[in-house]
Amino acid sequence: MNYDIAVVKGDGIGPEVVTEAIKVLDKIGEKYGHTFHYNYVLAGGAAIDATGKCLPTDTVDICKGSHAVLLGAVGGPKWDDLPGDERPERALLGLRKALGLFANLRPAMVFDELADASPLKAEIIDGGLDIVVVRELTGGIYFGEKGTKKTDMGPAAYDIEQYSEGEVKRIAAVAFDMAMKRNKKVTSVDKANVLESSRLWRRVVAEVGKNYPEVELENLYVDNAAMQLVRNPKQFDVLVTSNIFGDILSDEASQITGSIGMLPSASLATGNFGMYEPVHGSAPDIAGQNLANPIATILSVAMMLRYTFELSQEADDIEEAVKKFLAAGYRTPDICAGKESIGTKETGDKIASLI
Repeated sequence: MNYDIAVVKGDGIGPEVVTEAIKVLDKIGEKYGHTFHYNYVLAGGAAIDATGKCLPTDTVDICKGSHAVLLGAVGGPKWDDLPGDERPERALLGLRKALGLFANLRPAMVFDELADASPLKAEIIDGGLDIVVVRELTGGIYFGEKGTKKTDMGPAAYDIEQYSEGEVKRIAAVAFDMAMKRNKKVTSVDKANVLESSRLWRRVVAEVGKNYPEVELENLYVDNAAMQLVRNPKQFDVLVTSNIFGDILSDEASQITGSIGMLPSASLATGNFGMYEPVHGSAPDIAGQNLANPIATILSVAMMLRYTFELSQEADDIEEAVKKFLAAGYRTPDICAGKESIGTKETGDKIASLI
């Protein structure tokens, strides 16, 4: 089979980690007879430097014409002085909107070999941890009406949180479908005691849940959910929530694993189209030094194989190769705990060799 992938290497360590992920993907292609075609495009800081725009029209067009998008990381202090709508990170919002990427999947896993890296007590994560945060990605306060106005207290600014029934229905369906393949529990996170938009959210999620009688549904206020994530994270299976709450909770979930460099993510549209990227940022302070951990990006291409290309065995192969890599004692600098480590390129080579 032939697959077209739009590749945004991005800024900072983005080009390095993407290169290693492609190395692993090519090994999968060799093993199973697949051909992956890479269409390299610009977004973020690299695009600003080359074109003056963080998200060129050509990039959006090529992404739309591909089966999937692989993204490194964008941004860095070099572009911090630009206006908000011109900053590299704005390219991410633009891509999500243009490509209809409404569902963000962020797994939070604790690998047995890295359990000591978690900031949580051993008894809390004993036996492993495997959570997925399903975040609504194209609605809510980030995309709502914005503005400024004059008040008795001086100039003020506002951002409106708004959700329609349709937006909530489709993200809820993603969460319940995922729970059916996992441990059949969905936790919906909102602030229904205060926000009208959350009251609509809770009502619609409950309606969708009626179509999944095998799945347990619970509701938590976002403040309680944040507390429970560090108190007893193993109670969760699939968490579904709004754009802003999901942004915060998925970062919290990633940190309790103790290894943000290990965590992938997927942003999905209707159908099988998706954009895949590591959770971590561009880390410009270590760029070009062969220090970055490429495993999150490598696991992101495993998600691409699973969710967009429906190649489950191939995805399993990559995930197993990562586990073998860790079990053999190999570590990148961010997870070595002061012990001997290997570099970005060597990590990609070793994981590819284990497939």
